[in-house]
Amino acid sequence: MADEHPTIGDLTYELLMRMRAEQQEMRLDILDLKLRASATEEHLADLVISNSGINHRLDRIEERLGRVERRLELRDGAEV
Repeated sequence: MADEHPTIGDLTYELLMRMRAEQQEMRLDILDLKLRASATEEHLADLVISNSGINHRLDRIEERLGRVERRLELRDGAEV
């Protein structure tokens, strides 16, 4: 008859095993979140670098356009 009812030790062991399984699941979730955060940071860094390159190219185009306008005398006198 004693085998039919779990003991406090059995219940405690079962509870600890469930907690351990949940903890393992949380560890995997946290690992996944860390990987996703790293990927997001890398993507953001790539965007910043790309934006910097685009700005540099636009600055060069603006300089070249200014030279063309000066050579063709297309600028107003007030913008000199």
